[in-house]
Amino acid sequence: MSQITELLDSPSMNRALTRIAHEIIERNKGIDECIIVGIKTRGAFLARRISERIEKIEGKPIRTGELDITLYRDDLSVKNDSGEALVKQVDIDYSVKDQKIVLVDDVLYTGRTVRAALDAVMDLGRPSQIQLAVLVDRGHRELPIRADYVGKNIPTSGSERIVVKLTEVDGVDNVSLHKTN
Repeated sequence: MSQITELLDSPSMNRALTRIAHEIIERNKGIDECIIVGIKTRGAFLARRISERIEKIEGKPIRTGELDITLYRDDLSVKNDSGEALVKQVDIDYSVKDQKIVLVDDVLYTGRTVRAALDAVMDLGRPSQIQLAVLVDRGHRELPIRADYVGKNIPTSGSERIVVKLTEVDGVDNVSLHKTN
């Protein structure tokens, strides 16, 4: 049996994303050298929302892109003879050279998804900086990765799961904690 606790409702999620947008602008002294890159699937939708907020604040659009890091994951066995991913699914229409890349994902857990995203970005060129924005940081890192922008820190146990639902995918916005007994 599973116990579900709602941690963020739609207004709370919106406030967190607005705060992250402000923090990105402030830390980077504007957005001229920034590209917001969402990690598919939910990270891409969160990146769009953050980008929309930044555009409202700054009065101009910020460059955006998306990464599907599935084939960059170290736990996936679909590789060619050289050990590289067979297909690299990156949708970034800008040069990343000397730019500040802000990766966006829904939940930061072990760090393996972010590591795969770093590999994907580095395959495109050498940015001046890579930053990380996440809606939820739940701890339990296996790699030395930390988020620069966090909507909410939610310490969890190994038996708990964080579930992020977004209107674009799930028809509702919320973040919940699922405990299994």
